[in-house]
Amino acid sequence: MSEIIGLDQYVVSRPLYTEDSFTENHEKVERKHKTTLDHVKQYFTCDSKRVKNAALSLVPIVGWMKMYRVKEWLLGDIVSGVSTGLVAILQGLAYSLLASLPAWYGLYAAFFPVIIYFFLGTSRHISVGAFPVLSLMVGAVVTRMVPDGGPTVNITGLEGLSIDDQRAMVSASLTFLIGIFQLGMGLLQVGFVVIYLSDTLVSGFTTAAAVHILISQLKFIFGLSVPGFSGPLAIIYILESIFTQITSTNIHDLVTAIVVMVVVFAVKEINERFKSKLPVPIPIEVIMTIIACGVSYAFNFKDNHGVDVVGLIPDSFETPVAPNIEVFKETAVDAFPMAIVGFAISFAVAKVYAVKHDYVIDGNQELIAFGVSNIFGGAFKSLASSTALSRSAVQESTGGKTQIAGILSAIIVLIVTLAIGFLLEPLPKSVLGAVVIVNLKGMLMQMREVPYLWKKDRLDCIIWIVTFLASIFLGLDLGLAVGLGVELLAVVFRTQFPRCSVLANISGTDIYRDRKDYINIYEPEGVKIFRIPAPIFFANIDFFRGKLLDAVGFNPLRILRKRNKALRKIRKLIKKGELSVTIVSPLTLTHSRESEDETNTEELDQPVDFSDLPVQVNWRAELPASISVPPVDIHSLVLDFSAVSFIDISALKGLKTALKEFIRIDVEIYIVACDPYIIEKLKSCSFFDHEIKTSIFFVTLHDAMLHILERHPPLSVSEKVSGSRTFSPPPYSIRLAYNATKKTLCQIVNLMCNVFYSIT
Repeated sequence: MSEIIGLDQYVVSRPLYTEDSFTENHEKVERKHKTTLDHVKQYFTCDSKRVKNAALSLVPIVGWMKMYRVKEWLLGDIVSGVSTGLVAILQGLAYSLLASLPAWYGLYAAFFPVIIYFFLGTSRHISVGAFPVLSLMVGAVVTRMVPDGGPTVNITGLEGLSIDDQRAMVSASLTFLIGIFQLGMGLLQVGFVVIYLSDTLVSGFTTAAAVHILISQLKFIFGLSVPGFSGPLAIIYILESIFTQITSTNIHDLVTAIVVMVVVFAVKEINERFKSKLPVPIPIEVIMTIIACGVSYAFNFKDNHGVDVVGLIPDSFETPVAPNIEVFKETAVDAFPMAIVGFAISFAVAKVYAVKHDYVIDGNQELIAFGVSNIFGGAFKSLASSTALSRSAVQESTGGKTQIAGILSAIIVLIVTLAIGFLLEPLPKSVLGAVVIVNLKGMLMQMREVPYLWKKDRLDCIIWIVTFLASIFLGLDLGLAVGLGVELLAVVFRTQFPRCSVLANISGTDIYRDRKDYINIYEPEGVKIFRIPAPIFFANIDFFRGKLLDAVGFNPLRILRKRNKALRKIRKLIKKGELSVTIVSPLTLTHSRESEDETNTEELDQPVDFSDLPVQVNWRAELPASISVPPVDIHSLVLDFSAVSFIDISALKGLKTALKEFIRIDVEIYIVACDPYIIEKLKSCSFFDHEIKTSIFFVTLHDAMLHILERHPPLSVSEKVSGSRTFSPPPYSIRLAYNATKKTLCQIVNLMCNVFYSIT
């Protein structure tokens, strides 16, 4: 029964519950758990409803097209499509340079994948196309397989082709393979893999990628000819090559790039500051590209000043080609992390907009959509596609509501490619490099997270720094692997070495918190409450037992062995007739130390056995006859399992051993707030026996504490002063005395004890 007293207080009156009594008083619903065979049958069962749902999930366009609001959304999608298309053209040209490919292959990435994603994608706001990090990773593979001096490996199907055509074929085959990996993961329903890429890891990785991109664009900014490098320390070799040629800088490229960067950066800041007042962001990249094309054409930068320009852009698409199987063999190891990175970035961006606009995205369907998009694009020699945050931001901020904006942007790309692509031929590559560098601001500014992470979570900070440095010096592929490894080690570290604590009661409440954190707390004498904030498994069971011993302040196994040794000594002395046993009230006598007998350790670990003694020993009283046993200052140990999500078989054995060690030295064990499924597992694994019973489990911590206080009432002030105890000692205690040479002293002591006993 509960009663509300005011709006900020409540009173609950109910019985005190153990898990057993709670189960008896509250009937559970009987649920039939499906077997593996049941799941297999259900998976392969086919009916009209499942077919319809499967079709709708595979082709999401059917779902959102039915709810499309033409009057409200169409105009916004048109404006957004045109704006995004112009940005996609420029970024496609720029990002193709990162992949060491001719510029027009970036335009293909803004067209072919977009068409497929329009039908299969579940996000309504992301802009599909080239992504700088993915383009850079593709470029590393392309330059490794086809360096400036020609291919280093003999690949069938590339004979007789120019270097540009060879690189395009490698890129297309790699894109096709990336799509196969993504499609395979989508069909196998393993979209959950992205959960292992934390925001911290992705931040460190993308920041390192931004540094790589920045350095890769310096050769265009300075107008230098720098060979392609790949593998570990490639960034060092690129910088070395740039600085050895720095005196050969083309001043026209440098000045053009600086002017473009300053103007684009300034206008982007204006767009950001006044975005609430501007109907659409100022397309400054497009404006500066048009101006740069005009100036370059008017002054003939290419011939008069040696400026490297985009050059010929074909006015038609290339015919589709089959991927090269030998390239598959050489790039399979590289393609898989690219598939993960491309999907992880696009899914993260899609999730942001899905939350903002209140709709659901499907990770597995996104994998299928990007997989088919890359397979289709790879057949037409498209660059590997993902999404870019800046381009998606343009699509969403200019009023885009659905992927109709995406298909319109693809139409803009189509028009430019087929009709007016020749106008971009005089565009200096330094302008594209400048646009790329300015768009890196968001990723580079992620470095500001490091001080924050260091203050809030140093383990996350270490993950960020290690991922960043590994990606910088080892390359993006190895850097991602290293970062993922460190992240998984961090998860293991957090679960293997959790922050255990000793709890105490917040006075006047049924709330228990770490006793180190609060002032006004109540900790009952003789009770320890130990909290384990992690699952218990094979890797942390020893740590858990060590922390438990630290919390109670003694080793129960050592005390158990001491007690068994003491009993052996008592039996030995009684057998020799050197000890006499007198039943008295609990007394404490002075005792001296004596060397302990060598005994069998296994026998000492068994429960204390009083069966052959006339009385039981009160271990809390002081023992005579040079018998020393460490005192135990607690009578109850409470284990808070509220945060324990699972226990494995290996840990069960260690836990059972630890509990028995305490039980065998007369410390009562209570486990509280344990998950019912864990209790069922304990029962099925024969965890309970004559020593460990199900009655030790309580529904809540407060239930257990009330039960303990009922069994062991706290001492009154007078009892504390007199030193008497309330925790029900055994009814008798042993009084031991030496015979033989100390016979007279023993008689005197016995007489005094008998007089005291008769008086009391």
